[in-house]
Amino acid sequence: MDDRVASAIAHWAPRFTTNGVTVSDFQRVTGQVERWQDWCAAWSRVGAEHEYLGRTALQQGRNTSAGGHLAQAAVYYHFAKFVFVDDMDQMREAHRRAVMCLTDALPHLQPPGRRVEIPFEGAIMVGILRCPAGGGSHPTVIMLSGLDSAKEELRLTEDTFLARGVATFSVDGPGQGEAEYDLPIRGDWSEPAEAIFDALSALPEVDAARIAVWGVSLGGYYAPRVAAALGKRIRACVALAGPYNFGDCWEQLPELTRRTFQVRSGASDDAEAQRLASTLTLVGHAARITVPLLVVFGRKDRLIPWQHAERLVQETGGAVELLMLEDGNHGCANIAPWHRPYTADWVAAHLRVAR
Repeated sequence: MDDRVASAIAHWAPRFTTNGVTVSDFQRVTGQVERWQDWCAAWSRVGAEHEYLGRTALQQGRNTSAGGHLAQAAVYYHFAKFVFVDDMDQMREAHRRAVMCLTDALPHLQPPGRRVEIPFEGAIMVGILRCPAGGGSHPTVIMLSGLDSAKEELRLTEDTFLARGVATFSVDGPGQGEAEYDLPIRGDWSEPAEAIFDALSALPEVDAARIAVWGVSLGGYYAPRVAAALGKRIRACVALAGPYNFGDCWEQLPELTRRTFQVRSGASDDAEAQRLASTLTLVGHAARITVPLLVVFGRKDRLIPWQHAERLVQETGGAVELLMLEDGNHGCANIAPWHRPYTADWVAAHLRVAR
């Protein structure tokens, strides 16, 4: 097994199985992949198996099963491409299939979802809106993924909010998912925040007076930047495993992560990528966060030091709570029951969802 395959397994195994990959499939794929160049194809083959189950269920009119199978296939295709930036043709094809499978699954999920396209700087940012049962407008949480994640990976996290009466809007911002080819990663999220908020608050299903923002990993940096930019227009913010300054983490990041950031930021080499990473900073912005903030972090995070969470807590300008999980890895995917339900309860309470 080459170093990059070993690194992917060591850093992200719990994330795969917590976000929709079965343990047996994870073991089956990683047990046969020895070279990084075979990673995308191996995950795509297993994704195709789940896609086949979904397409067959659709043909037979078993729509609930079809939605589940296709959404799961989307996760497998997503993990085929998530940091596979050395072969862009393979990566794009796996990504295309991930998007297609999730799009076809949306009408059949419980609750269903729909695509929302937001024009932005000559390109589009795409989000998935899912609403709990019942008519009218709903309190809503904007969900932001990280450097190598995308909306296709967030379905199970969405479900925790939906079960508590909170609609979810999982969106690919600059450098993420469907936007990563046209919009590079940026440190200043003021303009994306405005565009997302304006588009979301215009939807009849959304209660524009009750919107929160949640982010994981690099999304755990973007979410506080959104909160700083939008101020009291949002009601609460959750930062899960986000850096205070991404450039400060550079030397300890896995090679796969550094290379992915280089590609998605448009940097010419590793040195320029590190310089751009340093522009992803909360210096001067944390104090502008005046809405309630929940910071969730794992003490055993090997990508982002836990001290980044403490610095954000110390510098934020409003009420803040720190949930530091002693055994948590990056994103705390290895101990999801210790933070996902609590986070959803916290957001629902701040959005004043009836109990």
